Amino acid sequence: MLAATRTVPAIKTIWAGRIISAFAVLFLIFDSIIKVLNLAPAVEATTQLGYPASLVIGIGILELACLAVYIIPRTAALGAILLTGYLGGAIATQMRAGSPLFQVIFPLIVGALVWGGLFLREERLRALIPLRS
Repeated sequence: MLAATRTVPAIKTIWAGRIISAFAVLFLIFDSIIKVLNLAPAVEATTQLGYPASLVIGIGILELACLAVYIIPRTAALGAILLTGYLGGAIATQMRAGSPLFQVIFPLIVGALVWGGLFLREERLRALIPLRS
């Protein structure tokens, strides 16, 4: 009976983590696809931030690669680390460009979703970083 009470919260936690991760993954897939397809909004936004238009496809491929590593369960922690670096670069770029506060903070929100979802669905990460004593 004790084992049954422990698995129900664990299953709910894992599903909550999957849902949170799905939000981050869906946004990042959308963002990387418009870059890889070299669509006008992605090119325009990238050039406004001071990067040449020729880098848009490469940035999109890099984002897709980091995302692929995150989606694979065995490499999800490495993917989260890679996405943290990618999103940190996005924050630095937005700050350098003098963008409005929301545009600076939005990559931070996506990063929090990436790590929050991973934290909830990965028991080893919860053991490594306990939030309670």
